[in-house]
Amino acid sequence: MRHLGAALALIALTATHTTAAADNWPASAALHNPEGELVGEVRIRDTEEGALLHARLLDLAPGAHAFHIHESGTCEPPFKSAGGHYNPGDTEHGLDNPKGRHAGDMPNIHVPASGKTELEVLNEAVSVDELLSNDGGTAIVLHAGADDYSTDPAGAAGSRIACGVISKR
Repeated sequence: MRHLGAALALIALTATHTTAAADNWPASAALHNPEGELVGEVRIRDTEEGALLHARLLDLAPGAHAFHIHESGTCEPPFKSAGGHYNPGDTEHGLDNPKGRHAGDMPNIHVPASGKTELEVLNEAVSVDELLSNDGGTAIVLHAGADDYSTDPAGAAGSRIACGVISKR
């Protein structure tokens, strides 16, 4: 039996870490805040275990933030246009939910005092092709607070502070 912690790995990387060539990342999302300022980029590629999301974030408030894949490829402030969490299996929300989770549910990210971080998240519930071919698209959304991993439907994570449409690179 797989442990959820192993299936959804969150690895903080140093700012000087080099990654694979750009052609190994077939999808990406440029994240903008509600004022339209660029606050990061998420690149996405498939692995044998699921989709690997590599995020470089800047100018964010320090602390824990929910990090989700949302069901609509639209990011109009205040980002409600991105819809709910990506949930093709019509399941309940939450990494701690014994009935399962949304495919777009992922671990919280933790931003240091500098407001900058680089991290990777492995989401075994999605693939690049699935995210790119979803009718209406998909998006990455960051929330003002942490996901509580249980409150249905969205984890009580607060307002949406950044959004980026997932598109082919």
